[in-house]
Amino acid sequence: MDYKVKIAMIVDYLFGKGVSKSLPLDELEFIFSPKTKRLRKILLNGKLVATVRPDGGLALTVFGAELLSKNDKFMENCLIIQDDAINYVSQGRSVFCKHVVKCGKRIKPSSEVVVLNSYGRVLAVGKAILSAKMIKKFKEGVAVKIRQGVMDNV
Repeated sequence: MDYKVKIAMIVDYLFGKGVSKSLPLDELEFIFSPKTKRLRKILLNGKLVATVRPDGGLALTVFGAELLSKNDKFMENCLIIQDDAINYVSQGRSVFCKHVVKCGKRIKPSSEVVVLNSYGRVLAVGKAILSAKMIKKFKEGVAVKIRQGVMDNV
């Protein structure tokens, strides 16, 4: 099976049916592990879009999240946070439940989450600690452990 088709199927499974349409599949580059020959990284024009986890999941980069966030269905995997937390989160710090304004319904513990500001701009990517339902109910505690913020590389 062609890797472009596989990636499209994985993206649709993880983030929602049709989300893969926001990726330029024909332009993607794939990097494989020299030892295991397994797919490790997905690039677009030399920029990292995502790394492939050992379990088959995808760990998005901020660049990858920006590509996918153009799709309305992808918003079900996103959090919108309060303006007073933007600076901290964009530096790579965790998102706390009390700072969440809106939460996508596809968020589950250990799922990939994209953190946005109120204008829909990507601030960070990370892994959910709690489910969407719990994030909405709780007023304290970590909601998302951030892996990469937009200001991490600045």
